[in-house]
Amino acid sequence: MTAQRIIRTYLGVAASTTLAQSLIWGVNTLFLLSVGLDIFQVMLVNAAYTVAQVIFEVPTGVVADTVGRRASYLLAVGVIFASTLLYVGFGLAGYGVWPFAAASALLGIGYTFYTGAVDAWMVDALHSVAYEGKLEPIFARYGITFGIFMLVGTTLGGFLGQLDLWIPYVARAVVLVPAFLIGVFLMRDLGFKGRPLTLGSFGGETRKIATAGARYGWSDRVVRFIMFATLVQGVFFMYGFYSWQKYFLDLLGEELVWVTGVIAALVGLTQILGNALVGRITARVSDRGLILMVCTGVSTVAIVGAALVQQFWVAVPLYLVSAVAFGISMPVKQGWLNARIPSEQRATIISLDALFGDVGSTAGQVGLGWLSQTVSIPFAWLVGGVAQVLGIPLLGTARRAERAEPAAPAAATPGGTPGFETESAGCFGPEPAVACDWSPQQAATPTAPEDGPGNGRAA
Repeated sequence: MTAQRIIRTYLGVAASTTLAQSLIWGVNTLFLLSVGLDIFQVMLVNAAYTVAQVIFEVPTGVVADTVGRRASYLLAVGVIFASTLLYVGFGLAGYGVWPFAAASALLGIGYTFYTGAVDAWMVDALHSVAYEGKLEPIFARYGITFGIFMLVGTTLGGFLGQLDLWIPYVARAVVLVPAFLIGVFLMRDLGFKGRPLTLGSFGGETRKIATAGARYGWSDRVVRFIMFATLVQGVFFMYGFYSWQKYFLDLLGEELVWVTGVIAALVGLTQILGNALVGRITARVSDRGLILMVCTGVSTVAIVGAALVQQFWVAVPLYLVSAVAFGISMPVKQGWLNARIPSEQRATIISLDALFGDVGSTAGQVGLGWLSQTVSIPFAWLVGGVAQVLGIPLLGTARRAERAEPAAPAAATPGGTPGFETESAGCFGPEPAVACDWSPQQAATPTAPEDGPGNGRAA
């Protein structure tokens, strides 16, 4: 398997999974509201997704770091397929909040199988074929692919939702079929030696990987404070993505479902713009911590401004500015984390960072969702926006720790393979999605909204 084929497969995964997940991003909140839930219950359903991720991030990470990254990806797609059909089935049957929460939790478990596994697969596979290029440009291409297919998916989902709000969910299930086939026929675990996983060994493997996560994650001051910043920034991110659908339509004064699809597509475009700027920015500014601090500050100002200036034609562009900042910051943060992660623990540490984001997202969706119901959505946006600013001193601390203890080349790739070595305190050099990338995402990616963009995940 050549380096170019590995990269093409990686981008193919990005394209298919992002198209599938983004079909519902512009209509999910409207769908839940249409079947009788209120805005607080919508956020509770979404919070069930992130609670499941918090609980299962490490246990499902065991699968990626033992059985293999490919197996973990296939499990992710299969579980997401099943939970999507349950989700739409509950809606058509008119079930209440708790069945939706159960389906949402299952969806969250599915995404934990994805988190970190695909990125780790790509990095280790390239290492195995002695790839000498830098990884950040690949992550940025992933982010651009993510943004393009998010644009297509959200726009298409908006127009399908205008016909009926359940149709985008069925379309998602259909698109997940080729995403599964990519894993079956094109992915191979290269540069990674798996080991058997049984029910009897699962507990020991979980403890072993959790211990490694603590050693290379929590015990590393740089990684630790990056993860703290991820937690703080997660407070608004998922809540914001799913509350803007109602907020912006309220500002517009029209119940036009297709408008939410267009706005979601614009979010994808602005993330593409952010990803496209990464190479130019990092070529001039090698300080990753500084880049992330500036992005956090810009995002804070944009979100607070959208909350205070309650005009549709002002709030929407401001929200898009925050999406540009996210598009820049995600590949930079990924590069910074990967600089300090050994191959054997790569998927686990990436999942650990996602776990911190999930904790923040859970708190944000419950707390800000309650504020939305009891006070107003703009007030909740104001509180969530102000919370973002706490990420700046946390990233500043990580930046100082990086200067005191730069990452060793071997931390990024055992053996210090050329092209993977660090430059200045960074693993992949100054030249770099959701996804060194939403997740919306996470993107897996986006990792993320109830399976929204970015999220540091991209399933």
